[in-house]
Amino acid sequence: MVLYLVRRVLAAIGILLLISLFTYVIFFVLSPDPAVQICGKTCTPERIDQIRENLGLNQPFWAQYWQFLQGLFVGRTYGEGASAISCAAPCLGYSFQTNESVLNMITSRLPVSATVAIGAAILWLLVGVSGGLLSAVKQGTWWDRGAMMVALAGISLPNYFVALILQYVLVVQLQILPFPTAVTFGDDPGLWFASYLMPWMVLALAYASMYARLVRANVIDTLGENFMRTARAKGLPTGLILRRHALRPSLTPVVTLFGMDFAGLLGGALITETVFGLNGVGKLAADSISKNDQPVILGVTLLAAAFVVVGNVVVDLAYTALDPRVRIKSR
Repeated sequence: MVLYLVRRVLAAIGILLLISLFTYVIFFVLSPDPAVQICGKTCTPERIDQIRENLGLNQPFWAQYWQFLQGLFVGRTYGEGASAISCAAPCLGYSFQTNESVLNMITSRLPVSATVAIGAAILWLLVGVSGGLLSAVKQGTWWDRGAMMVALAGISLPNYFVALILQYVLVVQLQILPFPTAVTFGDDPGLWFASYLMPWMVLALAYASMYARLVRANVIDTLGENFMRTARAKGLPTGLILRRHALRPSLTPVVTLFGMDFAGLLGGALITETVFGLNGVGKLAADSISKNDQPVILGVTLLAAAFVVVGNVVVDLAYTALDPRVRIKSR
């Protein structure tokens, strides 16, 4: 098990290095000259050359990428002499627009994205898994048909459309929820919960719909297995059969999806955060794309990739707890 974990961690590091290389090529080689962007339209060629030298853009590509990797692990220094700027590890550079540390910009907004992701994940797991299990048990009934129709609608409707409808109904017409505001849990727990409830509902609708359909299909397949008929023949309670024998083997693909979905949301829910005006990582990415702020876009991309890769490792470890066969093969 330890050897398996070491292999997975080393593979994750290799994947992250490849992702960092590809993203660096895209944002710093194939994109417009960052020195021209920083300097502005009314800038002299001498000033542009000085900016390139300070940023190390006048060096060969591999030298630039090596300095970027050094910044991630040990830090780096921009420029020379009195104008030198030291950037401690992990250094993701500085914003072209605000000259603020990219790492600080991301970490200051990460709690908002984490709150959105965790709240939505709890909601969609509760609704999706329980709804899918109940639909499987009541297969063919009006509940099953109605729940699957709602699930199909939840998958089909875009997030921004659902967000606008909820704002109009719950905020404008019924006035039972406030428009999301920047408030912390310690300042006002009630307003904090009310501010995040709509983003949670928007994200949970689509994910819960997918999970409900997946759980329903898996549980129906499991209920037809021979060991389920044996469990019924033994006279075991229905609740125990569903919980221990039907639901547990059906959760394996759910764990895979959850690991990827949750990790992706930690990297920012771009559409939801933008619609509701939440200053999370997703909105930071949207604003940076509109301004072509390459260091910020690169930093957010690497963060999202890191969450997904780590999520993959966690999912593999969770498999060993859910399925003993996986545990044996991973040794």
